[in-house]
Amino acid sequence: MLRLGSVEIATPFVQAALSGYSDGPMRLLSRELGCPYAINEVVLDKLVLLGGKAMRRSLALVEEDHPVGGQLMGSEPEQFALAADVLVETGYDVIDINFGCPVKKVLGRCRGGFLLSVPETAIDILRRVFDAVGRRVPVTLKMRRGLDDSEESERNFFTILDAAFEIGLSAVTVHGRTVKQRYVGPSRWEFLLRVKRHVGGRTILGSGDAFTAMDCVRMLEETGVDGVSVARGAIGNPWIFREAAELLAGRPLPEPPSIGEQRAALERHFELMVAAYGPAKAPGMFRKFGVRYSELHPLSKEAKAAFLAVRNIDEWRAMLDRWYCEDGEWPPVVRRERPEALIAAGASWDCGA
Repeated sequence: MLRLGSVEIATPFVQAALSGYSDGPMRLLSRELGCPYAINEVVLDKLVLLGGKAMRRSLALVEEDHPVGGQLMGSEPEQFALAADVLVETGYDVIDINFGCPVKKVLGRCRGGFLLSVPETAIDILRRVFDAVGRRVPVTLKMRRGLDDSEESERNFFTILDAAFEIGLSAVTVHGRTVKQRYVGPSRWEFLLRVKRHVGGRTILGSGDAFTAMDCVRMLEETGVDGVSVARGAIGNPWIFREAAELLAGRPLPEPPSIGEQRAALERHFELMVAAYGPAKAPGMFRKFGVRYSELHPLSKEAKAAFLAVRNIDEWRAMLDRWYCEDGEWPPVVRRERPEALIAAGASWDCGA
């Protein structure tokens, strides 16, 4: 069991915040298939404070979506604290602070990963957020292993890390790449091992290159971290949480989801999106998920093209009947490995990864 302060999580594999992806529908489906804890898409503190219909919809929660974390990004300590209070009042069980996003426009506004280069400001944010909400809900932090590979960057990392636990934060998630590295090259799991040894009994979650259930369990075994934050590996593959839990329990890796199981997940995910966004918007919004689901289809290139062609609900249903027909004579389903395009991707939506 993983513990984030007062929040108990049944297994140590959780869904990261993913801009443009980890909305209510994705989180709910993941929970139904074994995910014990998920974090909403990262939101900007200023926009939380402005409110509005779109922000209220983005932050909306349902009873089944707990425990859930709300991730904040910004640059002003006072605004960070005020926005954290809004998220707690909205019903979020954990407040997660983003010091990890490597996107250029985010860094240019002194947010996300930039804060790793200014420890005083970063620590002020941690302290103010904890003072505002830390006696009501756990506060956690997401950070990369530094701005770059310099000694100064590493010193800043450990200064912020130590301060986080001294202030009272419940856990820190560490991504094994630097901010400058973005998503290029491997995540340095040996750094996660160093961090966990450094903090001892305090809670560390690892992040980076957890693309399969085997990766998730291997990260626990090789680094000693207390949990694994699954980001890109969970998009279009909500089964990863159940698979990792089975492996951790010493049971065999389940067979990859059949065409019928894939169809059931697709139908449920789409149903949740229609409920959240309406029948007119859902088909177009689902394309980005469909592209990733298609990687599990025996004819992945053809299935991907079919998802991209969907424009309305009628075409959605026709696509399912054509490409996810359980009576079809399909080649065997092969488990998704670690596609190079995914590993190298540096898209702006991935601020939580």
